[in-house]
Amino acid sequence: MKKKILVVDDEKDFCHFVKKALEATEEFKVTTANEGEDGIKKAKELLPDLIILDVMMPKMGGYEVAEALKSSQETRDIPIIFLTAVVTEREVKDEGYLLEGKRFIAKPVKIRELVDKIGAALSK
Repeated sequence: MKKKILVVDDEKDFCHFVKKALEATEEFKVTTANEGEDGIKKAKELLPDLIILDVMMPKMGGYEVAEALKSSQETRDIPIIFLTAVVTEREVKDEGYLLEGKRFIAKPVKIRELVDKIGAALSK
């Protein structure tokens, strides 16, 4: 059975790229949202296995979205991987995949690395 992934990022082209690349592995069914509030709504409707969440978005940033999801009974246990252009890939690797207890991947994203980190997050 394919794992359900929700990608929340304000960059529509990025969402399209990640959706196509992840679905090409035939391991995932991907849904996208382009703003925080829509991401929360879709998370509650779909109850995905994992959420990939951009940190920097207009209106409602990724941390605010994560806080709303973690405060809801139905979505609080869904693992989240944060995407960020604020730190570099090297910083993420040097500091570790988990920063302040949160999972991060630096943009630009390498799909193989994303698939590996999704697998690691889902196996916990």
